[in-house]
Amino acid sequence: MADYLLYALAAFVCVQLFYYLFFFTRLAFYGKGANYGSAMPGVTVLVCAWNERENLTELLPLLDAQEYPEFEVILLDDRSDDGSEEFIRASIQQWKHIRYIRINDQFDHVTPKKYALTVGMKQAKYPIALMTDADCRPSSNHWITAMTSRVADDKEIVLGFSPYARRAGLLNWFIRCETFYTAVQYLSFALAGMTYMGVGRNILYKRSVFFANKGFYTHKHVFGGDDDIFLNEVSTSSNTTISIEEDSFVYSIPKTTWRDWFRQKQRHISVSRYYKPRNKFLLGMLSGTHVLAWLVGIAALAFGLVTRDILFLQYLGILFGVRWIIQWFLLIIINIKLDKTVEWFSFLLMDFALFVYYFVFGIRTFTRRRPRKSWN
Repeated sequence: MADYLLYALAAFVCVQLFYYLFFFTRLAFYGKGANYGSAMPGVTVLVCAWNERENLTELLPLLDAQEYPEFEVILLDDRSDDGSEEFIRASIQQWKHIRYIRINDQFDHVTPKKYALTVGMKQAKYPIALMTDADCRPSSNHWITAMTSRVADDKEIVLGFSPYARRAGLLNWFIRCETFYTAVQYLSFALAGMTYMGVGRNILYKRSVFFANKGFYTHKHVFGGDDDIFLNEVSTSSNTTISIEEDSFVYSIPKTTWRDWFRQKQRHISVSRYYKPRNKFLLGMLSGTHVLAWLVGIAALAFGLVTRDILFLQYLGILFGVRWIIQWFLLIIINIKLDKTVEWFSFLLMDFALFVYYFVFGIRTFTRRRPRKSWN
């Protein structure tokens, strides 16, 4: 029994270490200033909004004040009835770069946000499209510059980082942890030439990529996926890069209740079934071995304590100790690069919290209902 537990745990830990050393080291030692170019092509910033008047009053002035030679901001207002239209029409003259498009139509064959983005892509003036959401705030007036500076002839897609704003409370801490660890994964995988997603709150790609792929045609009916399913289809091993300059960060407003966050995560996870088989396998192995390492580790700890097998407990401690040391070393370096999103001293607690998260949502994957049709 003891040998089987240790062998199983060692196997799961080895798989975890493979991800840390093969994938996550790429992000940990990635040079922020690498791949900067001098070209500054025209950029169209696309913002989709549905009943976001309060957020738009803060976001639009920040976007209009961006310091970039040639850009526009298209606000795509999808049938808002909270006074957004009145606010925009009354204020738009004071902004230099804001364009407003009111969308009054809704179609059964395409989801509202994907329709709005498609309209924006067709109406855009410039060859580069940069996306964010109404509840986001760029970290500086150089956001467009920082993201666009990564564009090159062979780099058509740029993935940015979008952390959640720091607030008090357990929910906010966990949202920041989950967002940070998800970013570690998709940014690291992109650097390894295996891009599987980005976040719609901060993503850039050439419009030619969008139209060459016929936009969201293959998944136009799926709620969500305008960032991850789309990237699964269009990204290659060489056409995608990342931007982790501090100026490129876009902060988001987090959910404030567990119920709202849970619904949001269900919707996000529901689209993962459309990923490429390779992506599903790699992500499944990462989260699966995370869960199994903890489950076997807890069982082994209980067994060792009951049998009072000191040598067994020492082996158990070595296996988890090696995993945690390598994990902490890499995550601390990455955390510094990503604006210290998570308190470094809470990484062990984060590791356990992510185990619970993966375990719960793994079960929900097999019992889920149709995701709620919502923008948020």
